[in-house]
Amino acid sequence: MARIKYSTPIVEMQGDEMTRILWDWIKEILIEPYVELNCEYYDLGLPYRDGTNDEVTISAAAAIKKYGVGVKCATITPNAARVAEYGLKKMWASPNGTIRAYLDGTVFREPILCDAIRPYIPAWTSPVVIARHAYGDVYKNSEIRADRACEAFLEVRYDDGEISREKIARLDGAGVVQGIHNTDASIENFARSCFNYALDVKRDVWFASKDTISKTYDGRFKDIFAEVYESGYKTEFEKVGIKYEYSLIDDSVARVIRSNGGMIWALKNYDGDVMSDMVATAFGSLAMMTSVLVSPSGAYEYEAAHGTVTRHYYRYRGGEETSTNPVATIFAWTGALRKRGEKDGVPALCAFAGKLETAVKKTINDGYITGDLKALFDADGITPRVMTTRDFLRKTATELR
Repeated sequence: MARIKYSTPIVEMQGDEMTRILWDWIKEILIEPYVELNCEYYDLGLPYRDGTNDEVTISAAAAIKKYGVGVKCATITPNAARVAEYGLKKMWASPNGTIRAYLDGTVFREPILCDAIRPYIPAWTSPVVIARHAYGDVYKNSEIRADRACEAFLEVRYDDGEISREKIARLDGAGVVQGIHNTDASIENFARSCFNYALDVKRDVWFASKDTISKTYDGRFKDIFAEVYESGYKTEFEKVGIKYEYSLIDDSVARVIRSNGGMIWALKNYDGDVMSDMVATAFGSLAMMTSVLVSPSGAYEYEAAHGTVTRHYYRYRGGEETSTNPVATIFAWTGALRKRGEKDGVPALCAFAGKLETAVKKTINDGYITGDLKALFDADGITPRVMTTRDFLRKTATELR
C-alpha cells in the first residue's frame, strides 16, 4: 500500500529519557508503515540543548510559527541534580515555557476517554478540559537568593522616565525573592482563545484565580476576561446555550470535583500545570491526556502532558522491559498529523490519525493495557493483560491493520 504523503513539514521535536525511546518506537511501529513523514527535526534532548546554549529550542519555536504544526516529545527541565548528572553549563529554562512564550498561545488539555477505564471520580462522565494560559507567571520569573538581612522592592521604570516602586518585604535574615509578570495583550489572547474554543465545542467556560488575595495581578485576569466576554462573546454564548462564569480557585476546585465534567476550566499558567495533572490522573493516568498549544497566529503544537518517565528510563537502561504508557505521545502525533492534513487538504492523513486513535482505544478496551491502567480497568468479562510497551504498540498495530 502506498504511504500517505503531505507537502508542508511538521516540526518534530524529540526529547529525553523514556519518552525519547517511545518516540522512535511509535514512529517505527505505528506511523512510518503508513505515512511518509515529512518533518523538520529538532533535538530538544538535554545534551543537545546544552551544546547549543538552548538556541535549538528557539529555532524549534520559530519553525512551528513558520510551518503551523509541531509535535513535541517530553523534555527535562533541569534542577541542580540534573545539572550535576548531565554536566550542564547551567540550569536551562523549561523548553515548554520557552516555546509557549514565543508562540503566546493557550494550552488545551483533554483526557483521553476509554470505556473500560473507570475514573477515580465516578461523577465525571464528561471530560474536564483544561485551558492553560501559556505565558508568564513563574515560567518567566526572576528570582534572587538573599543571603542576609535586606529590604526587597518591586520597581517599574516607564519609558517616559516615571518610576513606580513598592516595598515587598523586610527580611531579617536570609530568604528568597521572586518577581513575575504578564501582559494585557497575552491575557486578552488567552480569554479569546478560551471563548472561541468554547463556541466550537459548545461547552461552558469556568475561569478561576485568586483575586481576593492577588488583587492587582489576578484581578487583572478577572477584569480582562469579563471585558472580553461582555464585549464580544456574551450574545454568541447565549445563542448556543453555554455560559461563562468566574470563581475563586479554591471554590472552583471543589465545584469541579462535585461536577459531572464537561466544562472548559480556564486557569493561569501554574494553576493549569498543576490541575491538568490532577485531572489526567483522576481520569486514569497522566499518559491519558492530550495537550495542544494554540497560538493567536494559528500555529499548533501537540505534546504529551507528562514528564520523561525517569524511573522507567533507568530500568530500561539497565536492560529491563518496561510497561510505559505511550498513549499521550501517540495522540500528540495523531493530533499533529490530523492538523497537518486539515491545513494541507490531505483527508487521507486526517483519516489515518482517526483510525490510529480508534485502534489505541480498542486495544485498551479489549484488555491489553500498560501497568498504570490496571487499577482502573473495569470491563465485564475481561481480565486485563498488562503488556510491555513494545507489545502494547504491536497489539495496537494489529488493530490498526
